[in-house]
Amino acid sequence: MAEVGVRGHMNGFDQGGQEPEPGGRGQTQRIELRDLAQGTLAIILAGGRGSRLAELTDWRAKPAVPFGGKFRIIDFALSNCVNSGIRRIGICTQYKAQSLIRHVQRGWSFLDGRFEEFVELLPAQQRVTAEWYRGTADAVYQNIDILRRHRRKYVLILAGDHVYKMDYTRMLADHVASRANMTVACVEVPLADASQFGVMTVDAGSRVIAFNEKPQQPAAMPDRPDSALVSMGIYVFDEAFLYEQLIRDAADCDSSHDFGKDIIPWLVRSGAHVHAHSFRDSCVNMSKGAPYWRDVGTLDAYWEANMELTRVVPDLNLYDVDWPIWSYQAQMPPAKFVFDDDGRRGMAIDSLVSGGCIISGSTVRRSVLFSNVRVHDYCDIQDCVILPNVEIGNHVTLRRAIVDKHCKLPEGLTAGVDAQADRERFHVTERGVTVIVPDSLGQRVHHLR
Repeated sequence: MAEVGVRGHMNGFDQGGQEPEPGGRGQTQRIELRDLAQGTLAIILAGGRGSRLAELTDWRAKPAVPFGGKFRIIDFALSNCVNSGIRRIGICTQYKAQSLIRHVQRGWSFLDGRFEEFVELLPAQQRVTAEWYRGTADAVYQNIDILRRHRRKYVLILAGDHVYKMDYTRMLADHVASRANMTVACVEVPLADASQFGVMTVDAGSRVIAFNEKPQQPAAMPDRPDSALVSMGIYVFDEAFLYEQLIRDAADCDSSHDFGKDIIPWLVRSGAHVHAHSFRDSCVNMSKGAPYWRDVGTLDAYWEANMELTRVVPDLNLYDVDWPIWSYQAQMPPAKFVFDDDGRRGMAIDSLVSGGCIISGSTVRRSVLFSNVRVHDYCDIQDCVILPNVEIGNHVTLRRAIVDKHCKLPEGLTAGVDAQADRERFHVTERGVTVIVPDSLGQRVHHLR
């Protein structure tokens, strides 16, 4: 399985489109990439709340937020690891992590411990200090004794809250070839959005010469004044060098113990070789010539990323058998559409409808319905994201809405039509998306979300 991700990315052929001869360059390359994957420990940082997602993260960590009809956001980083052949994975958890822990235990327990394969949960245990995780670097530092026991040559640090498909072995190979102390994956974003990220400047050899975390005035790329080069929150370190930097940073009383705010700027200032790896070189999912990567950190970005999936040809390919997105698969019956009368026809158009859903005499357009959603009669739903276990009563009208898990929408409810009226009951985003959660309906939910 360690070779599957590499072979899937390369389609089993070399650059000339020919099946490599036994012992040839293509086969040698796959073996080298496999060795890099086997020599790597991945750490996924999944402890943050993600406050910009507002009510969606009141009861769950951001990486546990459902996405794409049947996944959780963290499934993308985990799937990238497995597809890349990296099967030694630790997940640092902290904020309201129970639903995330349950999802990982149910959906990611298939790795085989007999071959030292694992997905290991690393909650804040105060193992090294008597404090909770104080930053992304501190989260790794507080587990340094666990990491050392695995004795891997490289450590891959990942954010658990982005949606993308990436072959990490390509980045590992770039790190080794550049002989860098640290490698940072980077992607181009519109300059107007760059203040939400770590913005970097690189020289002709892709060496990082400046790094600013979430600057108010981001620096544009020299040849592209409307774009900025930003960090994806994906880092590769040689193991010994990482531990050296974590110990140094932990002793710094002025540090906030964060990779973006502290570790990377310190390394750049000190003259260490910080290498920038272009996401284009390892992206598995290209869309219209650009690599697909989404930070779904705001409600509007989350809604838009889900809505993109309803297009005839979406930017994110969830149907790629060579690079699948793995997740917990609940055993549910097929989706069902009932009644075919004028004015009472159960149908969904340009939509994703997951297992366990029943659409009864209602119309759903350009929407994403997660598992076990029940839509009763005479409803009109358009441009909505409906999370699992939602029940929608008769004669409900929804436009441009996000409905959280376990909501029971009462008969005759209208939302997303009159923004002013919605603001009196619900949260309405800057771009006019109405967010409905059980609390806003006066409903108490005791289930984990």
